Amino acid sequence: MCGINSAKDPLEARRHVAYIPETVMLYPNLTALENLEYFAAISTGKKHSETELKSLLAESGLQEEAFARRVKGFSKGMRQKVGIAIALAKNAQALLLDEPTSGLDPKAANEFAAIMGKLRDRGMAILMVTHDLFLAKQCGNRVGIMEQGQLKQIHATESLDLIELEQIYLAISSGAGS
Repeated sequence: MCGINSAKDPLEARRHVAYIPETVMLYPNLTALENLEYFAAISTGKKHSETELKSLLAESGLQEEAFARRVKGFSKGMRQKVGIAIALAKNAQALLLDEPTSGLDPKAANEFAAIMGKLRDRGMAILMVTHDLFLAKQCGNRVGIMEQGQLKQIHATESLDLIELEQIYLAISSGAGS
């Protein structure tokens, strides 16, 4: 990635990658802005201006009225948006996501997919682990199907529709596609 051999220089490789877990852990008594300021400083080693931080939160899709609220009352989707803002502050070139829409309502999942589309269009590489085939097709250029920790098949999303993708997944998960 980025011309970096991650085996030889793992620290440099990590500087270009951001990870967003299924449940984004933030400090509940801090505001979205304070959490972003803290985690952005840790990941970049520099202080960001309040204007920069607000711009990152807006770019991540968080509504402006939530910037100064404590995150303890945030929904899962709002917490993920703060996580995305942290990745943006880091200027990550690759984003790793673990089940990002698990527990989100359809509106929040749709907003999430739109944000991923914008990041992809900006050139960010996105690797997402998900059981949501619709999201995988909607967000991805390629879909890899795994079974018991092994990658079984990779398909270009443009080459198949959602029903075909589901049939391939079901065939592999039943053992017929291995």
